Amino acid sequence: MLLKLLAALLALLPVPALAQAITPAEQARIDRLVGTTLRDTGVPSASIAVVRGGRIVLARAYGKQCEGCGAPDPHLPYPIASNSKQFTAAAMLLLQDEGRLHLDDTVSRYLPGITGGDRITLRQLLSHTAGLQDYWPQDYSFRAMATPVTPQQIVDRWAKRPLDFEPGTQWQYSNTGYVVAGLIVEQVAGEPLLSFLQHRIFAPLGIRAVDQDLAVGLGFPQGYGRHALGPVRPATPAARGWLFAAGELAMSAEDLAKWDVARLNRAVLPAADWQAQETPVRLTDGSTNGYGMGVSTGSNDGRRYIEHSGEAVGFLSENIVFPDQHAAIVVLTNSWSSDSFMRIARGLAQIVLPPAPVAAEDSVALAAARRIYDQLRDGTLDRTALTEDANFYFTPATLADYRASLRPLGAPTAFTQTGRTRLRGGFVNRVFRITYPGRTLAVSTYAEPGAHGRFEQFLVASAQ
Repeated sequence: MLLKLLAALLALLPVPALAQAITPAEQARIDRLVGTTLRDTGVPSASIAVVRGGRIVLARAYGKQCEGCGAPDPHLPYPIASNSKQFTAAAMLLLQDEGRLHLDDTVSRYLPGITGGDRITLRQLLSHTAGLQDYWPQDYSFRAMATPVTPQQIVDRWAKRPLDFEPGTQWQYSNTGYVVAGLIVEQVAGEPLLSFLQHRIFAPLGIRAVDQDLAVGLGFPQGYGRHALGPVRPATPAARGWLFAAGELAMSAEDLAKWDVARLNRAVLPAADWQAQETPVRLTDGSTNGYGMGVSTGSNDGRRYIEHSGEAVGFLSENIVFPDQHAAIVVLTNSWSSDSFMRIARGLAQIVLPPAPVAAEDSVALAAARRIYDQLRDGTLDRTALTEDANFYFTPATLADYRASLRPLGAPTAFTQTGRTRLRGGFVNRVFRITYPGRTLAVSTYAEPGAHGRFEQFLVASAQ
C-alpha cells in the first residue's frame, strides 16, 4: 500500500522534479551568466535549454529577439545552421536501414558529374572526408549569397571543381558535401529532405522545425552582427537556398533538446544508427579527429561529449550532449559576432552538471599548490616542497616580488585546476586558475611524479 501511495505521489510531481529540477540557486546563477554575457558581448538575445536526468528541465529566452519583439519567448525558432547536419545524416541512416542505399555506396551511383564521384562514398560526405571544396568557409555573406540559389546550382559550381584531396585521406569541413548528401536523400526518398525529416523524426518527437529561409520577419528572431567593436546592427539574411541540407533548419532550443533526449534514450532511430553517427570516422592512415557523421565526439574534464555548433547569417548555436551524465545543453544566439554562445554553454555546464571526476593525485596536487601559493603571498616558503632547480629560481628578490604583488590581493575566491594533467620532461604538468573579484591569475606547475612529488616549477602570471 505504501509503495502504491509513493507511486501515486510521484505521478503528481511535475516532470522537472523527477529529473533533477533546476534549483532557485542554480536558476539565479544561470540568469546572471546569460545576462552578464549578453551585456559584455553586445549580443541581443539567447535562448537556452537544459536536459538533466534525461529530461528537459529548463527552457528560457533572454534579451531582445527582434526589433519590436515583446518579452523573450523560448518557443521562437532560431536558425540552428550546421546543427542541421546531424539530421541529414540521420535521414541517410534511416534510408540505409530500409535497404534503399548504403553508406559505402559511391556518389556516382546517385548523382552524376560530381568530381571524384566514382571514389567518394556517402559515408565520406557525412564525415567531411570526401575532398569536396567547401562553398561557404567565410564568416560573412559573400556576394553570391544575395541571390537565391538551388542545391543543384551549388553542386554545379563547387562540387565539380578539382578535389582538395583524395577521398578519405584528410578531414576538411565541407558544406558542399552535405548539399550533395541532401540531394541524394531526396532522390532516394522521393520527397523533399525537410518533408522526410518531418514525418520520420520531427512529428514523432513533437519537434516544430521550419526552413530557416522562411523563419524571417514578424514572429521570428532577427539576426544581428557588428563590424569590429562597432554598433550592433540587424544582419541581412542570405537569399533563399544557401544552406539546404548543410544547415537549413530553424527550431527552438527546447525542440533541439528533444532531439538530444532522443539521442540519450536511443529513440526514433535504431540504437545502431545513433552509434554509427557517433563513431569517429578514420582516415586511410588510421587517424581521426573525433568527427562521426554530423556530430563531433570527444572528452573534456573527464566527460564524454557529442557536440556540434552552427552558424547562419546573424546567428550562432551550440548543442552538446553528455551521455554519461544523461544531460545536454543547447544555446542559441542571434548574433554571429561574438563567442557568447560558447561562453554560455561552458558556464551552463559548470552550473548544471555534477562536478567532473578528479583523480586522487590531482586532488593532492591541488592542495599542495594552494599551500605553496599561500606561502608565497605571505613571503614564506617551505623549500622542502621544491626541487633543487625550483629553490634556485626562488631567490630572495623573487620571493619579495611574489609577496609584494600577491599579498595585497588577499585570499582568492577560487583555486582550481584547469585543463588536463600531462607529462613533460619527466615531470607532471598542471595549470591552476586563481580567481579574485575583478581579476584572474594562472599558475603553471611542473612536479615530480607521485602524489607528493616536489615542485620543479611554480610560476604565477595574469590570465584572462
